[in-house]
Amino acid sequence: MKHSWTETADHSANPRSTERAAGRRGLTVPARLTWKDQRGTARFASVVTCDISEIGAFVECHSPVSIPLYRLVQFQIEAPGRDAEGLPATLRNGRVLAAVYRVRPARPSARQGLALRLMVDPKRLITAPAEVRATA
Repeated sequence: MKHSWTETADHSANPRSTERAAGRRGLTVPARLTWKDQRGTARFASVVTCDISEIGAFVECHSPVSIPLYRLVQFQIEAPGRDAEGLPATLRNGRVLAAVYRVRPARPSARQGLALRLMVDPKRLITAPAEVRATA
């Protein structure tokens, strides 16, 4: 399986481009995206996750959708997947606001993909390391 970040760009000129703020884990669980289109009409799409971190996710759409870059969406793991091992705690309890920051068009060999940046409170992400430092 090829990852989208290796399919479309040569990162040798910019080695920092593949660095991530948080490590991603390959995890395939059903999820749902909800957003409002340019007319204000509520839309939704069923997706499946490919990988997830505390602050981001890459999902593939069951059918192509028209979501522009930087659109805010509600991202929610479906109930059967909320108990999956490795799922970040921020995604276990319901909807999370996210921004679409990359769109991989659908091709005959691959579904349409969306990279999402989860809009989670950074304080929630740094609490655990701070507690570890305090006890060390």
